[in-house]
Amino acid sequence: MAGVVTNTVFGFLRCYVLLAAAGAAGSVGGYDRAQLATFVWVGQGLLAVILLWGWTELADRIRTGEVAADLLRPVHPVTSYLAADVGRAGWAAVTRLLPPVLVGPLFFDVHLPRRPGTLALFVLSVLIAVVLCFGCRYLVNATAYWLHDVRGPMILWTLGAGVLAGLYFPLRFLPDPVLVPLWLLTPFPSLLQTPLDVLVERDPAPTQLALVGLQLGWAVALLALCRLVQRRAERRMVVQGG
Repeated sequence: MAGVVTNTVFGFLRCYVLLAAAGAAGSVGGYDRAQLATFVWVGQGLLAVILLWGWTELADRIRTGEVAADLLRPVHPVTSYLAADVGRAGWAAVTRLLPPVLVGPLFFDVHLPRRPGTLALFVLSVLIAVVLCFGCRYLVNATAYWLHDVRGPMILWTLGAGVLAGLYFPLRFLPDPVLVPLWLLTPFPSLLQTPLDVLVERDPAPTQLALVGLQLGWAVALLALCRLVQRRAERRMVVQGG
């Protein structure tokens, strides 16, 4: 309940700021006022679904040594934690996504999808974003195998993910020389910006499909990297006598 209230309050603050940025022209960065409102309110709900921050379970288990029990199970740790995270995201979609989505249209004009495939593509994009964000968080937590204290990497992740994922402002506000490398060379825009752009139909349908395809590529790459890091970490634990 506290999370829902907090996200709703910040939804009003963010929405008024972006609408002010649109100004008298009624648009900014290629978004009209209704698209900006939808971007904000759905983004506030997706924050808990994708879960950019707050997950330290793996790092805590590494620090206490409980991770050894994970390695004895017949399921790979990456698969096990991913399954739990997808279940968490499904529950968050009901308890944390719906309230802001229902509150926003009561006070602001929002954008309703006009293309028949937009909602299905949005759901797919959100699912990929959940998997991708899990991969990022897993890698940040896995630094505990070497550092034992993940507060430094966690702070860097918290600061970087919020800005570079499009939470604080749409990344389309940035100039193309900054936006294009950020979008193509890092997974951050695929975490939040891509699902929201799909929903507000910011781009033509072929471009949206390409962005979701890029999302999928990053998700596959990050999961493969998670397994590689986990394998190297297990070898380190054996060397240490763990």
